[in-house]
Amino acid sequence: MGSPILAPSMLAADHTRLAEDIKCVEQAGCQWLHVDIMDGHFVPNLTFGPQTVADLRPKTKLFLDVHLMLDNPQEFVEHFIKAGADQVTIHVEPEYDIPGTLAKIRELGAKCGVVFNPGTPVAAVEPYLEQIDMVLAMTVQPGFGGQSFQESVLEKTKQLAAWREERNLDFRIQVDGGVNADNAPICRNNGVDTFVAGTAFFKSEDKVAFRQKVEELV
Repeated sequence: MGSPILAPSMLAADHTRLAEDIKCVEQAGCQWLHVDIMDGHFVPNLTFGPQTVADLRPKTKLFLDVHLMLDNPQEFVEHFIKAGADQVTIHVEPEYDIPGTLAKIRELGAKCGVVFNPGTPVAAVEPYLEQIDMVLAMTVQPGFGGQSFQESVLEKTKQLAAWREERNLDFRIQVDGGVNADNAPICRNNGVDTFVAGTAFFKSEDKVAFRQKVEELV
């Protein structure tokens, strides 16, 4: 299990002042920024495109963790990596060449990961564990921020952690959706080492304390 990492979600930032809110993420001592990309098809919402990532890249040294919620991620990974993504995660639910897309992400110089929704069996990501840097377990149905955390998903992160140990792998396990400083400890106890927090982080009055509470779990 890796050291805990908090990745504030840009989805919950003020979209009229993204550069300023990213400075808040940096000032809180965070190292990662989670960027949700939604296409209005795979999920019922639209968010950012490669140009947003390209515009933000010169303004921050944060590790840009780009989560593609797209029907056809294979057609866009190159655009987001060229825009400045450090890591690209892709869903296992659509039908496309997942191993080939993961290989392409690596060839283009970024880290790669797979994502699965709350209703998807954890076995769906098992074939890719030796090829990836991270598995993202969605703890809400993706599409909108501010949803309630689904604790039942933690049985799946526990299984991922068991596979990681049994096979001597080093991929990170991330959760996204309704994550806050109160439920982070139970996530950690079920193998999670990477925490996406949107609403809880940006609404926190003391963002440094929020990060410390999440990242200093033992």
